[in-house]
Amino acid sequence: MAHDVVNRIDELGPELAALAEENEKLGRLSDKSVDLLRSTGVMRLLAPTEFGGYAAHPRDFAEAVMAVARHDGAAGWVCGVVGIHPWELAQMDHRLAQEVLGDNPDTWIGSPVIPWGLADPVDGGYVLSGRWPFSSGTDHCDWVILGAILGDGTGKPALPFTILHVVLPRSDYEIIDDSWDVIGLSGTGSKDVVATKAFVPTYRTINQETVQSGTTAEALGLEVLYRLPYSSMFPIGITAAVIGICEGALAAHLDLQRDRVTSVGAVVRDDPYVLYAAGEAAAEIAASRVQLIDGISQMHDLVVSGKPTTIEDRSTVRRNQVRCAWRAVSALDEVFARSGGNVIRRGNPLQRFWRDAHVGLQHMIHVPGEAYHANSLARMGLEVPAPLQKLI
Repeated sequence: MAHDVVNRIDELGPELAALAEENEKLGRLSDKSVDLLRSTGVMRLLAPTEFGGYAAHPRDFAEAVMAVARHDGAAGWVCGVVGIHPWELAQMDHRLAQEVLGDNPDTWIGSPVIPWGLADPVDGGYVLSGRWPFSSGTDHCDWVILGAILGDGTGKPALPFTILHVVLPRSDYEIIDDSWDVIGLSGTGSKDVVATKAFVPTYRTINQETVQSGTTAEALGLEVLYRLPYSSMFPIGITAAVIGICEGALAAHLDLQRDRVTSVGAVVRDDPYVLYAAGEAAAEIAASRVQLIDGISQMHDLVVSGKPTTIEDRSTVRRNQVRCAWRAVSALDEVFARSGGNVIRRGNPLQRFWRDAHVGLQHMIHVPGEAYHANSLARMGLEVPAPLQKLI
């Protein structure tokens, strides 16, 4: 079934690509793009089968996100971000999954989980207030998962700091329409969302630490997919989108070079230097794809075997995932620089792929310093300080 999703994406690829420019101008995905994505089943890949999902292998999810991003980077990005949320929802209270997906398995759930809010405890739950940036695809989401610091009951953070993931229906938060004016990934509509003293029942919350450790999934007896580390699963869709964008850019570059003649009359397809760069870039982008899929597959196999995932295991997957994104975008830069002057025109899809890819690198999961630092310490058998373990 998961491979059928990729096949449907490929069939609809020309339609998705044709809508990419409109999405960028709108500053969000068009309704038509969303309808096409829903029809592929991509957002159901990681959802539990009980609620119409496929509970697919995470590599299938990554491949589906890449397939979408090859045609429209913004659409691929939204799939990579929104598509991971049913995976987390499966680990929360069953009542919540029933609320969100029970009547409509195609319900989209936004985010982000960065703790930019405060959840103050009250009888039966929490009162939540805050403002969260970068809620990708939010215009088409009916629910949102937000990160919040646990309060002490007086409007101040409780000590020691505890981070909750809280889930709100669309009626309990506001989307700030003018908060997404950017140079790339414009079509993702990653606007700010605001909650003001919203009541959140306890069953719509989960401690971030239990999601990261996988202890909730194990205690509930959930299948292997939901026992994978959060730090391995959360980044996969985002990095897959960046790699897919680079694949789409490479295809656009080759289309341009096939019949291109330079201003001095040289036929580009006869230029060994341009073609060498294209060949090398193709190999680098392909290597990024393989390494990303290999990393999440190894983590899946480790969990299947019943072995614990060590900090070295997790940090190695994170190190490679970060490197995949940077390698692919660096390869894209090499071909973009050799694509000719017309590539800078707004009507040329390659410039949009190029901008989208670079904005994708700005996501916090693609910051290399901490990921590389933590992995080097772990591989030397040394203690990894707590601040370096936050995304591992």
